Amino acid sequence: MLAKSVARIPPGMQYEAKWDGFRALIHRDGDEVVIGSRNGKPLTRYFPELVTAFRRELPERCVIDGEIVIAYEGRLDFDRLSERIHPADSRVRTLAERTPASFVAFDLLALDDTSLLDTAQSERRTALVDALGGVSAPVHVAPATTDVELAREWFSRYEGAGLDGVVAKPLDLPYRPDVRVMYKIKHERTADAVVAGYRLHKSGPVVGSLLLGLYDAGGTLQHVGVCAAFSMKRRAELVDELAPLVMESAEGHPWAAWARESAHESARLPGAPSRWTGKKDLSWVAVRPELVCEVAYDHMEGDRFRHTAQFRRWRPDRTPGSCTYAQLEEPVRYDLAEVLASG
Repeated sequence: MLAKSVARIPPGMQYEAKWDGFRALIHRDGDEVVIGSRNGKPLTRYFPELVTAFRRELPERCVIDGEIVIAYEGRLDFDRLSERIHPADSRVRTLAERTPASFVAFDLLALDDTSLLDTAQSERRTALVDALGGVSAPVHVAPATTDVELAREWFSRYEGAGLDGVVAKPLDLPYRPDVRVMYKIKHERTADAVVAGYRLHKSGPVVGSLLLGLYDAGGTLQHVGVCAAFSMKRRAELVDELAPLVMESAEGHPWAAWARESAHESARLPGAPSRWTGKKDLSWVAVRPELVCEVAYDHMEGDRFRHTAQFRRWRPDRTPGSCTYAQLEEPVRYDLAEVLASG
């Protein structure tokens, strides 16, 4: 079951923090445990420590919806979580010991022989708490409330622990797979970023996404993410607008080294190998880093935008050198352990 974005927290619902991890459906039948991603990708082999915990903590036969997360220094750490998607079993097991994952349960879809898909959200929450009331780390029950004022407090406070908003669920809502019937309210901020390249759209020779950069304290332009979601007409217009800045080769470009895999270890560059996209073409067109645009983003993951940013406008009044990390707002830190304890 999915959520659609809205600008404000709606009243009269159940509210939970929005976790920034891997959405996962857990199926347990005795010793058999299967972890599946939202789109059906099997995740079981990547989290052996959770398989052991699920056999110990979960009911003998159940299906549970939740989020796999990794905490580091009191915050959610998506980068460390992504490292788990690795082909080498030995590497996965090393990481499982070094940075073990946790699971935050927020919905119960089946218990024993009973399907709860047509049961109201409020009743499923009660059943979840009853079934998992005695669990211990690394399995947790997501904190939830029907107090909209408390939800607003969570929205501002929990961001410091790496959470990225609030989810609102209608109390009488049955579970509807693949339908956006919940609501998510996410943080939105703006930043001025340098456009230093673009990727072509999969449909043809038009812009698919703009590659964005920010200057670090040492004066290096770091790749921080992309902005996309343009209309097809606008994608074609962007090709013409960027044409005068297109470089014949990447030589002399701040990200010229992107093709060397070793270069990604010391700098944030486009074209880094992806565990998720496999052989997907990540090549890009280099442009002189002279244009600045304002983008909207929800939050940072380390030194990059966690999700795709949204283009707002060109900023001809800003110089590229003024687009630094210093402009970014940093939320007050909040210990993730306190969030989990309140569940």
